[in-house]
Amino acid sequence: MKKKLSSKKNLQELEREYNLPEGFFEQFKDKDQFQNFFQQMYKQGIESMLQGELDEFLGYKKHSVAGYNSGNSRNGTTNKTIKTESLGDMVLSIPRDRNSEFEPGLIPKHGRMSDKLEDAILGMYSRGMTTTDVSEQVAEIYGVSVSSTTVSNVTNQLLKNVKEWQERPLENIYLVVWMDGIRIKIRHNGKIINKCVYLVIGLNKEGLKEVLGMWIDETESATFWLKVLTDMKARGVEDILIACTDNLTGFTKAIKAAFPETITQLCIVHQIRNSCKFVSWKERREFAKDLRSVYGAINLESATTGLDEFEKKWGEKYGYAIQSWRTNWDNLIPYFEFPPEIRRIIYTTNIIESLNSGIRKYTKTKTIFPHDNAALKVVYMAVKKVEKKWTMPVRDFGLMLQQFLIIFGDRCRM
Repeated sequence: MKKKLSSKKNLQELEREYNLPEGFFEQFKDKDQFQNFFQQMYKQGIESMLQGELDEFLGYKKHSVAGYNSGNSRNGTTNKTIKTESLGDMVLSIPRDRNSEFEPGLIPKHGRMSDKLEDAILGMYSRGMTTTDVSEQVAEIYGVSVSSTTVSNVTNQLLKNVKEWQERPLENIYLVVWMDGIRIKIRHNGKIINKCVYLVIGLNKEGLKEVLGMWIDETESATFWLKVLTDMKARGVEDILIACTDNLTGFTKAIKAAFPETITQLCIVHQIRNSCKFVSWKERREFAKDLRSVYGAINLESATTGLDEFEKKWGEKYGYAIQSWRTNWDNLIPYFEFPPEIRRIIYTTNIIESLNSGIRKYTKTKTIFPHDNAALKVVYMAVKKVEKKWTMPVRDFGLMLQQFLIIFGDRCRM
């Protein structure tokens, strides 16, 4: 339990706990004296540990005869300024070896700040703060001077993580994938334009969800989606059983080219919303109630009959809404062929919309991104935070897996 230093009793308890002389803390007249003392203690401790690292690396201690003619030896020290979250800037003496082979693990050669401070910078940046905002906040909270350029360099390390994550191997089969995009404003060639970060979530054979990747583009098309799917194939995906989307432009054509056996399921909720857009407000409730006889039917036969009856009532007045169902019918009805447990997860794109909602918490404060990479860094950090909560299989997965095995047979056993 963290102890308070605000009372004499607490200070005495702390002195006893750490075997300090009685009245030890009374020597410090103010906060600056206290911090300076512990900064020196910290500095000496770290430098001693660094010397210990060098001893282990060379295989002998300083002044030991074991070092004679060993082929390598100590070569003084070099000063290095590091930034800490509690003690501010600090100059350390980093030991060197004559062959320049020693790389201290405690203070990496190219590291300039503590991991906690670096994590704090990334956390602030991920919430939409500009590099200048982060710099000012770090100075105010930690008393550490960090330039906007340094903040940018710290966050740029994420691009390497993004690249590795985007190129990582994937599983050979996904039972279900959900595909959707989130629109953001990005400065491009001196103009502010809307771009979309497209995301793909996969449900693997263990029932766990994972984000398979993200791709950024201005427009969606069959060519774009084929590129995405080809990328997934190159990373190891051999089969997708069911793909759920919000009627993405060109996607159905692309999925059939890349994975011919995949079943495409359009999101019913989006279809309902799109239909209701054309209905006057006073009739919308009745229209939606009647539409339930179509998408809420127990089987395909009942759904087909329901659509015919629905069209008789509303077709003359809202023909465009009805035509949308007719046009998309083949990609709206696949879920009728599955048991309730599978229907529930492919009926809508709620799973990926939930991810998008989590991402918007981090992008809403950043109204305009200066370039694509800035957007990708923030979206990547948001995705990783959301994924931390995906620790359990989806609901009823045991029963669902049995159903997949029965319906898809050997394709499910790859």
